[in-house]
Amino acid sequence: MADKILKNIEFEKALEMAALVAYQEGQIVSRTLVQNKAVSITLFAFDTGEEISSHESQGDALVYILDGSASITVGGKVHAVQAGQTIVMPAGVPHALEAASPFKMLLVVAFPV
Repeated sequence: MADKILKNIEFEKALEMAALVAYQEGQIVSRTLVQNKAVSITLFAFDTGEEISSHESQGDALVYILDGSASITVGGKVHAVQAGQTIVMPAGVPHALEAASPFKMLLVVAFPV
């Protein structure tokens, strides 16, 4: 059997994505599902007010909000994003995230290979 690319998640079982990462008071919690040169997939749970300051990525980053709401800045423009919505942060464009309320997100980054 080939080595599995996905990790930290059960195989062949229906799972509630948001339940795979838990809120922690005053913290950002992450759970990496894939990390390689082509793609990164990570679940995050942010407590209210927690943030990731402005930075750039070498890959295009897609954020899907699973629960709660976030303020996401992309290229200087602020977006209010809530559960069920997604936003793409293009490679090379500064972006930042802040929890408007406790929120959970799935982050998928696709890197040029």
